[in-house]
Amino acid sequence: MTTTETVEVGTELPPLKIRAISRTTLALFAGSSGDHNPMHIDLDVARSAGLDDVFAHGMLSMAYLGRLLTNWVPQQSIRTYGVRFAAITPVLGKPTATGKVVSIDEVDGERRATVELTVTLADGTVTLTGDAVVAL
Repeated sequence: MTTTETVEVGTELPPLKIRAISRTTLALFAGSSGDHNPMHIDLDVARSAGLDDVFAHGMLSMAYLGRLLTNWVPQQSIRTYGVRFAAITPVLGKPTATGKVVSIDEVDGERRATVELTVTLADGTVTLTGDAVVAL
């Protein structure tokens, strides 16, 4: 967790670098999330749809952004959190979750930061964007 007194517009959250997404990760996430869509775990189904391989669940990347936030502030400090899916994360992709404070406001007696969030692959592809409001 961070000392929030020093947070200002432009503060960057410590990036969360994720190991390459493995087939095991996809299978475990399918089981834990209940999302058994075969596009994420069955190579034959992915190929029948014209893809080269399976790809990660979008919600897995959203979970990584959630971890980025809770590594920075306590979970109970998160006031809003939303994302937009921009591209797929291929198996063996190496995502990095980042965040940057874009505004700070006083709301309901709290000092709140709006954080711009992004998940980017090693090749520069942005797979997920979003924002969160956290109480400082």
